[in-house]
Amino acid sequence: MKLEILHEAEAELNEAIAYYEEIESGLGIRLKEDVRAVICWIGDNPELPRLRPKGYRRVNLKIFRYYIPYFIWNQTVWILAVAHAIPAA
Repeated sequence: MKLEILHEAEAELNEAIAYYEEIESGLGIRLKEDVRAVICWIGDNPELPRLRPKGYRRVNLKIFRYYIPYFIWNQTVWILAVAHAIPAA
């Protein structure tokens, strides 16, 4: 299955990397590695996460409060965003 990452998702990731690098050198690189690991996992297991009501799937990052939403269409996995998960109040 082919994997495509929307430009907006790449831009979100780059902004988050820059933000975390300002906080502490190397932290942004850890975020990037975590995101890449999750994207690779999605590529290997695209149908494993449950299908959500709006037709997409998502995987939470292990270290950072982000998640990767995606959908499968026409034998392609489309990565929609690198989204910050806001904790419930």
